[in-house]
Amino acid sequence: MSVMNSLVFDIETVPDLEGGRRLFGLDGLSDADTAAAMFHLRRQESGNDFLRLHLQRVVAISAVYRSQDKIAVWSLGDEKSDEKALIEKFFHLIDRYSPTLVSWNGSGFDLPVLHYRALVHGVVCPRYWDTGNDDKNFKWNNYLSRYHERHTDLMDLLALYNNRAYVPLDQMASLLGFPGKMGMSGDKVWDAFHAGNIKGIRDYCETDVLNTWLVYLRFALIRGQVSAEGYELELQLVKEYLKREGHPHFLAFLGEWEGG
Repeated sequence: MSVMNSLVFDIETVPDLEGGRRLFGLDGLSDADTAAAMFHLRRQESGNDFLRLHLQRVVAISAVYRSQDKIAVWSLGDEKSDEKALIEKFFHLIDRYSPTLVSWNGSGFDLPVLHYRALVHGVVCPRYWDTGNDDKNFKWNNYLSRYHERHTDLMDLLALYNNRAYVPLDQMASLLGFPGKMGMSGDKVWDAFHAGNIKGIRDYCETDVLNTWLVYLRFALIRGQVSAEGYELELQLVKEYLKREGHPHFLAFLGEWEGG
């Protein structure tokens, strides 16, 4: 067994201002005031300002892809890509490679958001939605079942599907000696987006998928999917990749990792 053909993913979102104006009659307000009104309405409804998932606009999707002979870490599209293009690129990867998806809370947040937003934009992905009609193997192992491995939501699985046992990614990663959160946090994404700092959001999202991949490798070790030697080789592969690419946030991640 191996960890080849694995795609770790993470998304970052901001309020869907256009949707908020349409649903709540907020026409004429500035972007900042529209977002403030959406947060206020949500607090009245639920006691917190975490917007419902269909009103989360995707502004970044980052990935780690471990293929047969290499690893890659990147954010889909570019800083000017619109939401539809980002979502299309994500589902195109699934259509093309049928990877094992790996996430931290992907079942509870990332994938439902992508479902709703794909619905908004009409993004087609028959491979992702297949449950055996097109490929009989997908009847027993598909992306949609909570208990299938084609999508491994690490947070959900490690908690034994018990939301009272969920833990934050940054704490779990730090506990294992990995960097954890760096540079930003999810609740700061809207401020960064409003300030035009798309690159900062994409960089932050990439460090999140790196943490998820490293935790997944440790999980692969304890389940016997990789040997102790194979685990160390995978960690070294990540370190060498980060050094070779040389992006400042990669080097900061590496420095935090090796310094810890």
